[in-house]
Amino acid sequence: MPTRRDVLRLIAVPLAGLAFAGRPGLLLAQAEAVGNETWRWWKEAVVYQIYPRSFMDSDGDGVGDLPGIVSKLDYIAALGVDVVWLCPHYPSPNVDNGYDVSDYRAVSPLFGTMADFDALVAGLKARGIRLIVDLVVNHTSDQHPWFERSRSARDAPGRDFYIWRDGRDGGPPSNYPSLFGGPAWTRDDTTGQYYLHLFAPQQPDLNWDEPRVRAEVHDIMRFWLDRGVSGFRLDAITFISKQPGLPDLTPDELRDPTRVYADGPHRDDYLREMDREVLSHTDAMTVGEAGGVSAEGARTLTDARRHELDMVFTFALVGLARTVESPSALLPAMRRIIAERDRAAGDDGWVASYLENHDQPRSLSHFGDPDLAWRTRSAKVLATLLLTQRATPFVYQGEELGMANYPFTSIEQIEDVRAKREWRERIESGAVPAAVALDALRHTGRDNARTPMQWTAGLQAGFTTGRPWLPVNPDAVTVNAAGEGADPNSVLLFYRCLIALRKRVPALVHGAWRDIDPDHPVVFGYTRTLPDAACLVLMNFGREPIAYRLPPGVLAGEVLLSSEAGTGPAPGVPVVQLAGWQSLILSTAPAL
Repeated sequence: MPTRRDVLRLIAVPLAGLAFAGRPGLLLAQAEAVGNETWRWWKEAVVYQIYPRSFMDSDGDGVGDLPGIVSKLDYIAALGVDVVWLCPHYPSPNVDNGYDVSDYRAVSPLFGTMADFDALVAGLKARGIRLIVDLVVNHTSDQHPWFERSRSARDAPGRDFYIWRDGRDGGPPSNYPSLFGGPAWTRDDTTGQYYLHLFAPQQPDLNWDEPRVRAEVHDIMRFWLDRGVSGFRLDAITFISKQPGLPDLTPDELRDPTRVYADGPHRDDYLREMDREVLSHTDAMTVGEAGGVSAEGARTLTDARRHELDMVFTFALVGLARTVESPSALLPAMRRIIAERDRAAGDDGWVASYLENHDQPRSLSHFGDPDLAWRTRSAKVLATLLLTQRATPFVYQGEELGMANYPFTSIEQIEDVRAKREWRERIESGAVPAAVALDALRHTGRDNARTPMQWTAGLQAGFTTGRPWLPVNPDAVTVNAAGEGADPNSVLLFYRCLIALRKRVPALVHGAWRDIDPDHPVVFGYTRTLPDAACLVLMNFGREPIAYRLPPGVLAGEVLLSSEAGTGPAPGVPVVQLAGWQSLILSTAPAL
């Protein structure tokens, strides 16, 4: 196991850019004060998520691909991240944009070849960056050979790879709802039985109670680990164990079926088996998508003593509804959820921090202030929030530019299978007016995060020379990587500085987290404390400037990073002047 001295590598990364001031003595003390916490490389890592369909198109077909990603590796390296998370790259009918896998040991021709995948791994490795890949094993595509064999006859070899039941009273076996709308059971005419699918009908659930299924999953993991990947994001992994007998849900359970789907009796056993058979023999990281799991449930899954998962994505924070005009109205709920999440991690768990991903709307539009006058400032505050938790931060492509939701004007512009099904069920049935539903999709639809990456102000934002599979956001003329890379006050440059600061200040990784003023209506402030040094993070979530008086016992030290150049308090002054939508990271005393 690396020693504390190994952690000193964190302070070797040079910082450049906006409003940074550092003090090597302080940073050295923080690096030495990591203490007894178990060192794992992924705790210090910053992860960059890539949705390959939308990142960069190399051949002009309008769909991003692996050679396109390789062409942008220098951009990724300049950001300072340590890990790339690649969303599904497998062959797929793309009913759910790759989350319906038809071959787990190949690369989709839409994205390239296995040689292209190997080139991606090698290119990242040459830049000191690891790769993790999505592992989608709660379900497969209905075009996977396993399912084609399973559905061929009731006594077919491999029938038990999936979950088949006879119907009842002329309908499905139970009232289980699909998370994409409609029933979670579909009748197959070949055998007359129903199969279970918690998502789309084209995504039949695997039967994890069948040992051969679990053995196949373990072998798939070994295949990609041997190929050079450093871990997995495990899609819908909390749903792998089903309730015995699959009984009807109660009315209360139907309001949120994920709680039942995530609470199968053998879930933890199967995760421990995965660790025992595969992961314990490597230094790979795992992050599980933990739908239906509370903060306390996440603690169980990530307790290092249990050997299940390294960290999980929970949904309480990103699931907050934006119901009011002022972003600051969300602040009480945000700080409560973050505090609960940190407490639940405890001494033996770890947390994944994220504000957006391929399934969520853009965080700027959800938590920030997308108004033209405030979008850059608020995007920097959200970046500060993301990268200063006691957690491994996950940055989604374009988040580092301050990309916003797309202004959809019709359902024809939307590709998401879940959104289309909801449209059919609610709009075409007359349950909801079309204008209301479209407005909801503009705020919450998954395609908001899937529009093409904005590289330049030119044609199709530099993403493709052809027609993109989803439309490019019109704001690409002002929000793009080329322009922001040359602007010292841009969101992109601020992300680079934040990531570099996190690498140099171990308190921002390992330090204990404490909300210093839980009831303040606009300012979110907390400390990150190690035995010998600490940092203070202050963020104004409103447009109005504020003279913020620090609580007793909290001291403002040297400014380490400010989102607004030239601002910050003098050391020791109890009042901090914060501009509208401004963040500050300062040194402070460790004994608070």
